[in-house]
Amino acid sequence: MFPTKNDIPSAKRKKLTTILNQLLADSIDLKSQTKQAHWNVKGEDFIALHLLFDTIATEADVVVDTIAERVVQLGEIALGTARVAAKQSRLKEYPLTIIEQHKHVDALSTAIATFNSYARKAIDESDELGDKITADILTGIVRGLDKQLWFVEAHLTGFASTSQKKAI
Repeated sequence: MFPTKNDIPSAKRKKLTTILNQLLADSIDLKSQTKQAHWNVKGEDFIALHLLFDTIATEADVVVDTIAERVVQLGEIALGTARVAAKQSRLKEYPLTIIEQHKHVDALSTAIATFNSYARKAIDESDELGDKITADILTGIVRGLDKQLWFVEAHLTGFASTSQKKAI
């Protein structure tokens, strides 16, 4: 770790940065999955989804930057290359051959929900480690992505998502 005058004990900062670097890999993957959907979506709602997916990718880019900068603020190196993200991400691989809009909506909503689930856990872990700032940063990230999830899921009306079909 790099020296810092941050008053969080170094052992706790190390745990926090491990959590955050994992989320960094996940968020880089989320951004790339969002761009995959943005570039390849087809259907009657193409322009609405194309623009929505681009908005989400822009927000995901801010998430990536925010998480990486918090890692460095805590005295560690942000591990944010595409290769690290590919190796470390916990998100499922995005289905590369889909083009239908409802399949992209289902796949992207799953990716966002999965990321948010991991980030919610990281909020609790950060709080338990006494870092309310990181918990607050992550809360803001989840708040924004929950809103984007809502926008994406609104396009599932009339379609049973893959996860909903499995539950039926």
